[in-house]
Amino acid sequence: MIRRAPWTIGVDITPGALGLVHEIECTSCLDRSDADEERTPPEDWALNHTGRHTDHRSYRAIVTSFIRVTPAPGNPLYEEAL
Repeated sequence: MIRRAPWTIGVDITPGALGLVHEIECTSCLDRSDADEERTPPEDWALNHTGRHTDHRSYRAIVTSFIRVTPAPGNPLYEEAL
């Protein structure tokens, strides 16, 4: 057990880590686009959704970012994280 050790937290830049993930949710019916690393597909989904349901005009943008906690210098696990 590590009682006290320094750690850092920040955007996950490890190989294979996802960048931002975008989704859009209709606030009228709570239907939601697929998640995508690009903004355009969820925005296209919202435009098409309003086209099918002309009274659904309000949406929630959901943007997810991924972070990672990493041992900092002075942490006994630091060498393992390199």
